[in-house]
Amino acid sequence: MNHIKKVLAVCLTLLTVLSCIPAAFAATVPEATIDPAKKGSLTIYKYDMTNARKDGVWQDDSFISTGMRESYVEDTLGNAIRKGDANGQKDNALGNGGNSNGYAIKGVEFTTIRVAEITTFTENTKDGHQTQVLYAFHKTRSKEFLDAIGLSNGAKRYTNADKLSKDNWYYTSGTLNEALNKALAANATSVKSALESYVIASPRRWTMPLTDENGKSMVTGLPVGLYLTVETKVPEMVTSTTNPFLVSVPMTTVDGDKNSVSHNGGTQWNYDITVYPKNETGIPTLEKTVREASKDTGKNNGSDSITDGFAHNATGSAGDTMEYQVISTLPTITSNATNLTTYKFYDTLCAGLSYNKNDVKIEIFKDKDCTNRVATWSQSDKTPKFSVNYSSDDRHMTVDINAAGRAEINGETANANGLLYKGYSNYTMRLTYSATINSDNSFVYGNGGNNNEVVLTWKRTSSNYYDTLVDDCHVYSFGVDLTKLFSDKDAAAADKEGLYGKVQFKVKNATDGYFVTAKQDTASGVYYVTGRAKSETAATTFATTTVDGKPGHVLIKGLEDDEYIITEVATANGYTLLKDAIHVKISASDDSKRPCGIYGKDVLGVLQNDPHYAFDGGMDLHLANIPQQQLAHHLLSASATVDGKAVSMADGGALAQLTVINTPGFDIPATGDTGAWVFGVFGAMMAGAAIILMIAAKRRGNEQ
Repeated sequence: MNHIKKVLAVCLTLLTVLSCIPAAFAATVPEATIDPAKKGSLTIYKYDMTNARKDGVWQDDSFISTGMRESYVEDTLGNAIRKGDANGQKDNALGNGGNSNGYAIKGVEFTTIRVAEITTFTENTKDGHQTQVLYAFHKTRSKEFLDAIGLSNGAKRYTNADKLSKDNWYYTSGTLNEALNKALAANATSVKSALESYVIASPRRWTMPLTDENGKSMVTGLPVGLYLTVETKVPEMVTSTTNPFLVSVPMTTVDGDKNSVSHNGGTQWNYDITVYPKNETGIPTLEKTVREASKDTGKNNGSDSITDGFAHNATGSAGDTMEYQVISTLPTITSNATNLTTYKFYDTLCAGLSYNKNDVKIEIFKDKDCTNRVATWSQSDKTPKFSVNYSSDDRHMTVDINAAGRAEINGETANANGLLYKGYSNYTMRLTYSATINSDNSFVYGNGGNNNEVVLTWKRTSSNYYDTLVDDCHVYSFGVDLTKLFSDKDAAAADKEGLYGKVQFKVKNATDGYFVTAKQDTASGVYYVTGRAKSETAATTFATTTVDGKPGHVLIKGLEDDEYIITEVATANGYTLLKDAIHVKISASDDSKRPCGIYGKDVLGVLQNDPHYAFDGGMDLHLANIPQQQLAHHLLSASATVDGKAVSMADGGALAQLTVINTPGFDIPATGDTGAWVFGVFGAMMAGAAIILMIAAKRRGNEQ
């Protein structure tokens, strides 16, 4: 064995001498020969190159990889203060809950394996002897590696070296580099995944510790040989793993640029190798919107389009079904290391609405507009792709993509975005469900609205690192407070005389053409809308009640923003009905003075409007889900008019205020009373006068 080591050392010395650079930089004999007994190390620094390029602090040609530790790289990328850092602090959470310095990425795992031994092969040629370095791959142990890079069964091997061993294939570095690069260019996703699986399955692997807050990971004690290194786990924001790479331990030094510490390239062996592979980063999107389920005039056309009436704010009447959609662009998936291990939605419904259970559906689309569907999952599937669980108070729903669903998302199916991507990478997920507005006081009426939040939690293979995104939408409903008065009596007197007991109204939604039905809460006297009636006979008849000790109120809650016709159909005896119906119009619009503060709640992860992930459109990074949508929105405020005249909205913008006054009718005397006697006397007098006139006329005739 010692004899073999000596021969190897001599051959390598000869090889180095033959390819020596100018004598001024020549190495000493110990530096120019490999010590087979010496152990090496591999140090890796991981940085967020997506944001480094975006911020203009790094270009792809900024660095020549030398295998040496380069302090200027760490100063530029690891010690930088990133644009958008809070208060200019260097430490910045990159969406994984922990601090990373500058552009360093914490939580990345690399795994390396020695795939070949370094050997020297000497042969006779027509010009004499030729000596070169070859890499010996065990035919069985290296089969998966060689298959993955297109060198199956020893293809393109250096056949002249076959006589060295019946157990090995021998390759030059040029052949290996060309094969690996060609394979990755042809189908990076499948090659990455194959090599990751090969390395992970090997009992001879070295699993490096997760990168720390400086992006650093290191493994020592590596025997001399050729190593394949792959990225096997990544935190949530990493969208594309580093290409698998080969590194020789030791490696010959390489000249760097003017900033580098390496200027004696080709003169010595470096056993402690440092590399700076890059990662691309990005995050998914999340947006929750809502609409009234029924086709509604001016609000939606009843189609399944994601833009048909869905918005962050919606109004509805009590008893209405509201449809919710959660749209999320799935993160980039480029290899097994970037697979999703968690994709979970935690939905919170306000107390004023109730989930309509068993109608959760998930659809996957190739495009962000959700027109090209590739998959539909439902709760009733024979093999469910997700689970749905509700909290004990039925106000929280968790929709968790299970192993079967993740397998489909992470699958090896062809991706419309190109060979670089796998499964449903960068596709759009649409989650839908419905809920009903409660017909009671659990619903918040008026400008306060009813917020419905959703939190997306997602993880990749480095499962201790995760991110959350949050969004919400709001549902509003309003009402009317009609006060009934009598012109000749105050409310107390009218109530005492029982006048209010005869008063009745009916309400029609003029915008959508239906009559309102409601149920009165006996304790409060409030009418809560329950639904819609096609005919007047089926409509609710609204009576007055006492509110806060004051009689004569018709209090209706649960009306969406539409125009309503209120008709008085009965009143107290002796009083006139209103000549015309009353037109009440309730309007709701975005209030620029009331921004929604939901994004401030995402204290763990990367906010959707985080400047670190907000690009100006100058970079074509749409496949990394950047730029993020700017989803800031405002809350609604309501206003109302009665017969075209503005009225106040009481109770926090909930109730349109109006007053109806009845006046007494004219007092028409009844038959047989004093008035009739007068008419009788008057008639007798008229008859007597007629007789007198007739007699007088007759006398005049006789006299003639």
